[in-house]
Amino acid sequence: MAKGGWVYIMANRYRGGLYVGVTSDLIRRVHQHREGRGSAHVADFGKTMLVHAERHDTIEAAIAREKLVKKWKRDWKFALIEAVNPDWRDLWEEWFAADSGQG
Repeated sequence: MAKGGWVYIMANRYRGGLYVGVTSDLIRRVHQHREGRGSAHVADFGKTMLVHAERHDTIEAAIAREKLVKKWKRDWKFALIEAVNPDWRDLWEEWFAADSGQG
């Protein structure tokens, strides 16, 4: 059975720097980013806010979507985020912080 995947966007502030990533384990990956272990780029620029995440049935579909979104203009990425998260809330705090022992 194929394992699904997630496309996610991390940010350092409202309409600030963005990082688009893909993972099969969103909780683990975002926790790594928040601890400064997920990616040097994320750690160097403080992109620790999870502002967008979308689930895909297969990791292959998630990878294809990530590659597409990475090519988008910044304004398109902002529109994607704001369609579901107009206030740029840190979704980690809402979705996972209590479950991970971080909140």
